[in-house]
Amino acid sequence: MSYFEIGMLICFGFAWPTNIYKSLKSRSIEGKSVLFLYVVFIGYLFGITHKIVYNLDIVIVFYIVNAIMVLIDLFLYYRNKRYHLIQEAA
Repeated sequence: MSYFEIGMLICFGFAWPTNIYKSLKSRSIEGKSVLFLYVVFIGYLFGITHKIVYNLDIVIVFYIVNAIMVLIDLFLYYRNKRYHLIQEAA
């Protein structure tokens, strides 16, 4: 188990709740990069895969939690995009 890996994941993990909150409140996609969200999510999937294949330990929980938060942010991106399109049509 790597404490540095845990530290990195905790630091990244603190950013996602703020992003999710802003997405919920603003209902805006401005400043969001869906490509960035997908790249980060894929990165977490690689981390999870590495843990399963080579070094299964408790750190996998941090990868999973972060990946779930990115998925939530992706869901909110598409919800907000739909909301934006509806507002433009009206």
